[in-house]
Amino acid sequence: MTEAPTPVSASRPPALVLVSGDHLDELVAAFGRYAAEYAVHTARDCVEACEVTRALRAEGVHVALFVTTSTLPDAHVLEAIGRWRALVPTARRVIAAHWDRFLADASALRPGMASGKYDAYLLLPRGTRDEEFHHAVTDLLSDWGSTVPDPEVVAVKIVSPHRDGAVLAIRDYLDRMGMPHRVYDPDSDAGVAVRAHFPDDAPYPLVWSATRAAIAGATVRAVATSIYGVPGEIRVDGVVDVCVVGAGPAGLGAAVYAASEGLGCVVLESEAIGGQAGTSSMIRNYLGFPRGISGMRLAMRARNQALRFGTEFNTGWPVAALQREADGTLRLRTDGGDVRAHTVVIASGAAYRALGVPAIEDLVGAGVHYGAALTAAREMEGRDVYVVGGGNSAGQAAVHLARFARSVTIVVRRAGLEATMSSYLINEIAQNPIIHVRPRTVVADGGSEEGRLAWLDLADHEAGTTERVAADGLFLLLGADPCTDWLSDEVARDDRGFVLTGRDVPRDLWVDGLPPESLATSVPGVFAVGDVRAGSMKRVAAAAGEGASVVSLIHAHLAGED
Repeated sequence: MTEAPTPVSASRPPALVLVSGDHLDELVAAFGRYAAEYAVHTARDCVEACEVTRALRAEGVHVALFVTTSTLPDAHVLEAIGRWRALVPTARRVIAAHWDRFLADASALRPGMASGKYDAYLLLPRGTRDEEFHHAVTDLLSDWGSTVPDPEVVAVKIVSPHRDGAVLAIRDYLDRMGMPHRVYDPDSDAGVAVRAHFPDDAPYPLVWSATRAAIAGATVRAVATSIYGVPGEIRVDGVVDVCVVGAGPAGLGAAVYAASEGLGCVVLESEAIGGQAGTSSMIRNYLGFPRGISGMRLAMRARNQALRFGTEFNTGWPVAALQREADGTLRLRTDGGDVRAHTVVIASGAAYRALGVPAIEDLVGAGVHYGAALTAAREMEGRDVYVVGGGNSAGQAAVHLARFARSVTIVVRRAGLEATMSSYLINEIAQNPIIHVRPRTVVADGGSEEGRLAWLDLADHEAGTTERVAADGLFLLLGADPCTDWLSDEVARDDRGFVLTGRDVPRDLWVDGLPPESLATSVPGVFAVGDVRAGSMKRVAAAAGEGASVVSLIHAHLAGED
């Protein structure tokens, strides 16, 4: 049995713990602006900070942030941070070095940031209004607020007597869309107030927002449609210049650059803005974000950027077919309406590959999850969790889960992680005592108790042995299969279904002996970018770059039509 977490007091603001032996006054002055919305607590050394933290936890108060100067009187700062992380794994951790020590301590301490021991190395402000310092702090607090506690402001209320797969899917969608929400029991005060907007026999889950129509028997598609409408509702004057299918990093990159260059652009996304990348808790190697950025925040910023240039977004309806009209234009068919375009960018990405173990598949949504499932991670507090996969997505999921779980085990078929995962993640995993790696191992079977995952059989394919382990959560990130079932045979694909572009297109489909352009498919006017494209790098930055690069090819195609 795991120890139940201390209930959090809704009336107590989250806490900031400031720690310094010699410069506590300067640290307190720097954080004066936060006192109205956070409870600022202080400590002179590591031990006192631990005592303060234990007292806060006993009172049910969230600790959002630890801030320490680079030297402490009773412990090395990295040792102290390690002790604080053990007490509150979800809190963000900052070293705010005094200006007398900033350069002297940087070379020794910054490797700790690279391995994930803490989140930011900053220069303590020398005066008021050091907005660069506070930008870093508020970024971290914002990230903490979106991934850990119940939100202070609720945009969407969900009412259901069950915390089943349907509710989890809606919560995960809202998390990925950056929409704060809470789930309420039907008999709670908030639940009764929401039920007043529905007929007495309305099926659960109920989804209510002050700005949108109430939804009974809600599904992810219904929630998405209430937010963005359906394709048939998009006002398209004639034929748009480009329709982008998929709103992951590649599709968002295409949308931003196409719209910024004056092209009429519509984006169709079957699920949530951000794609698989939108589920990443923290992307640390994306250019321009030295402290990292969550996939959701990166996606929302890109969406807002595209909206600013005039892109129209629509989510909730997968594209069923791509057809060429008699006049040469392209029609994208969905169950909710059609969109016609001169060019199409296929950016539909890839879906996680199924494990193929029937007993596990039967428990999806009941302890078993495909993808990082940011919402489900919060349900793993104090539990034993397993992550299957060896790529960056699996590594990011493991690091995020370690903020909540008692233990996280990465199960990987290969001999290790080095061939498939970025070194910064491997280092961060190695430094985290919560995370363990089981190489040369596969999940062979699993079972449940009271309808939820309870155990797994792990098979070591080198030793030929199988071990049964207790498991409360299983997160499957097993590589990917391309989302291309909606494409006709006219769009050439490889034997795994990934779209062929450029010189990879079969020679018999080349025109006048020349291959298509690098991101062009076998169909004129149709392009492919990101994970759906054969030979792509399968990294967020590379996908965004391909999305940006395809716009010049779109311009050339449109010019050729004139």
